[in-house]
Formats: sequence, C-alpha cells, structure tokens
Amino acid sequence: MANLLIRDPFLAAPFRLMDELLRTGNGNRVTGFTPPVDVHETEDEYVVKIDLPGVKSEDVNIEVNDSVLSLSGSRAPDESGPAQLVERPYGTFARTLTLPQGVNSDSIAADYKDGVLELRIPKPAEQKPKKITIGGAGKAIEK
Repeated sequence: MANLLIRDPFLAAPFRLMDELLRTGNGNRVTGFTPPVDVHETEDEYVVKIDLPGVKSEDVNIEVNDSVLSLSGSRAPDESGPAQLVERPYGTFARTLTLPQGVNSDSIAADYKDGVLELRIPKPAEQKPKKITIGGAGKAIEK
C-alpha cells in the first residue's frame, strides 16, 4: 500500500493544534473539519472509507486530476434553535489522495451509505513486456 499517499497539511501535531485553536476561536462553535480516512488494500483494489456523518451526498465533490483524487464538500450547522453547546464541527472540508501511476480514473466507484463514503479504486494492471515477432504484423519487411 506504499503507492497510495495521503496528503493532509494538518497531520503534523503543531499544525493540527493551531488549526483547532483557530477553528474554535469564536466561543464554543467549531467550524471546518477534516474527515477521517481509512485506506485498505485488497488483491485487486484500494478501498478508501471517509466518515462524513451529517453530510448530504450532493454536498460532496470528488475529482481526479493527474493521479490526484480530491474530495471536498461542506456540512451545514444545525439550525434547529439556539445552541447551548456546539462540539460537532461543520463547514467546509477537503482531502487529497495521490493515486498510484496507471490507475484508470473512469473505473473508480463511489458509494455513500450511513454517512460513510466508500471509494473503490482498482489497482492498475501490471505492465508486462510485450513480445514483438519479426514480420508478425501480417506484413513481411521487403528489401
């Protein structure tokens, strides 16, 4: 699974702490969040699971550009009345994953159920040497 790289600028502890301090600066309201990601590898594919509770599927954007899978979206705050305490984060989020070389982005499948987005990324076919036979294309080389 060394070929799948998660890029997240807030993985380093100091940056995460600074991010939390900045996001909780307005009282007890927490805005913006980084959804947790699990990556598992099977024989044929990578399975990526992202926890997005309370996020509608239409509020999630998934794009692939040059072997980089980008996931972004937003979760709206609960507006059911005046809040006494707000600990569940809301706002925008973004995550990126660097895909292995050769992954066909058209073959990536996404499913969203019970607040968990599941991406199935088929592994690229291994490049095997191609044997070329002399005169094998149906034509002989004329001298």
